[in-house]
Amino acid sequence: MYERYQTIRLHLLGNTTSQIALILGRTSKTIKAYIDTYNKLGLNGLIMKQSTGKPTRLSKDQQTQLKQTIIDHVPHELGFTGKFNWTLEIIASYIRREFGHTYSIRGVSKLMHRIGMSYTKPTYTLAAADEEKQREFVEETFPRLKKLR
Repeated sequence: MYERYQTIRLHLLGNTTSQIALILGRTSKTIKAYIDTYNKLGLNGLIMKQSTGKPTRLSKDQQTQLKQTIIDHVPHELGFTGKFNWTLEIIASYIRREFGHTYSIRGVSKLMHRIGMSYTKPTYTLAAADEEKQREFVEETFPRLKKLR
């Protein structure tokens, strides 16, 4: 709101749209929109309303299906070779393959938050661990535990 009111103040003091845009760090198009709104509706026209944002690409049913898929399966079971943990990249690939929608990594992160899920990044690898036990865990134990959830 301060920025919008400041735009009008600077405008009334005789600054050009370009000057105001430079001062406030906005585009001339944005500044012109504020001024046009003020000229049509006065100061009340500048009051910010709640933005609904862009509609989600996945329907509620698709979001539910995605969440259930992540809970019930590991990526390897769905054709992501050698992958036993869901990553944002794999989820984006899955969404593109199953639902035909493209998401950025940030978009997938926001989607996970909206459907009540979170993710963590692995922080280290045990360099001295027994390779056979690691293989057994990755190929057998972890997928079995994941299914029990």
